[in-house]
Amino acid sequence: MYKNFFKRIIDIILSLIVIICFSWLYIIVAVLVRVKLGSPVIFKQPRPGRNEKVFNMYKFRSMTDERDENGNLLPDEVRLTAFGKKLRATSLDELPEFFNILKGDMSFVGPRPLLVKYLPLYNEEQRHRHDVRPGLTGWAQVNGRNLLSWEDRFEKDVYYARNISFLFDLKIVFKTVAVVFKHNDINSATDATMEAFTGTKPKE
Repeated sequence: MYKNFFKRIIDIILSLIVIICFSWLYIIVAVLVRVKLGSPVIFKQPRPGRNEKVFNMYKFRSMTDERDENGNLLPDEVRLTAFGKKLRATSLDELPEFFNILKGDMSFVGPRPLLVKYLPLYNEEQRHRHDVRPGLTGWAQVNGRNLLSWEDRFEKDVYYARNISFLFDLKIVFKTVAVVFKHNDINSATDATMEAFTGTKPKE
């Protein structure tokens, strides 16, 4: 009952409260992003959601559009400014995702929506992460975030998808608050965000 009904009701109510009560914060962050990083203020990217249905996920941009002499975007670590790092460390870049939650693309809690190009790379077990709506935060995010290997992240995503409950969601929310305030695990050990997923090798 919670998974199929009450979870969605809670998402709608809480996302509306956040958007209305923190509209002033949206405005402040949008102005700062426009001044420091330029336009567009909102970064929009297609991501796979529940049942692998693709939707546009919204975030405040945290990187510049700097390019090399051939017009190719520079690496993430070059385009990610000090201001962008602060946005990510405080998770303020995630604020526009509350509109995705309100629309039903996402939930407060669930596996993070990843890139569409990863869809063909999942094995049968990993694909079950898409049995539920993706989330603003999730079990993997409060257990290592970007420092986890892809296989560990997917294992935690699938575990969540198979064990959704109100108490489990509540536990993840409280742990998320702690992670955000500690600014832990924002980046991986070798990249500004996370190394690209290239598939999981079958066990011999």
